[in-house]
Amino acid sequence: MAELSSGPPTRSGGTQLLQDQIKELILRLDLSAGDAMPTEAELATRLNVGRNSVREAIKALQAVGIVEVRRGRGMYVGKMSLGALVDELTFHTRITLRDGRSGLAELTEVREALESGLAQRMIIREQGPDLRELGQVLETMEQEARAGRISPAVDRLFHEVLFRPLGNTLVSRLLGAFWDTFHQIEHELAPATEPPIATLQRHRAIYAAIAAADPAATATAMAAHFAGVRHRLASPPTSMCEMPDGKSGSA
Repeated sequence: MAELSSGPPTRSGGTQLLQDQIKELILRLDLSAGDAMPTEAELATRLNVGRNSVREAIKALQAVGIVEVRRGRGMYVGKMSLGALVDELTFHTRITLRDGRSGLAELTEVREALESGLAQRMIIREQGPDLRELGQVLETMEQEARAGRISPAVDRLFHEVLFRPLGNTLVSRLLGAFWDTFHQIEHELAPATEPPIATLQRHRAIYAAIAAADPAATATAMAAHFAGVRHRLASPPTSMCEMPDGKSGSA
């Protein structure tokens, strides 16, 4: 196989160039996520660079999830992850909260547009959501609501089950990134004031609308759901770390 480098990368922009060369090599070797990569020494030889340069480039690729380094086992092609995106969104959203703005409101707007559009697509698909499993999630949600609080895990599961039939892993990861960002800074938001039963009813409305394959009702139910989220975001933030009893922390 032809080598990818005609010589060592220059010092200026060298690390970025080497990262690009390593990514190109992964593609040329037809490697997939989870596959073992050439060793550090092999990369240095193939790309005609020093091992220190390879090590620096690998660290950068590891930080964005392209390479996974397993101690004592070598290097592997990383699996797609939005962890770096979550960290960045969380950090910058916290800055907007400090400055009296709400980056989280913008994030919620994007999530609403995505979920609302996907909900409409679920209606017209031949294979819609698993209504039985979705109903089971609602039963668990009702039990929690009557106990005084709907857990974020159950709320999140409802949305995951709803869109699972799409089979779109990127959608799942994006929605997961939105959830992770929201719940990492939730303690800095105003306490939830919506009763858990009201949150349950919003999710039941989504279920009923999609089960009936009713586009208008689905749009209305999704809008009502996110209206509750936006109401909380519009309230003054707090440094409280715990939500009051009898309230829902849903997103």
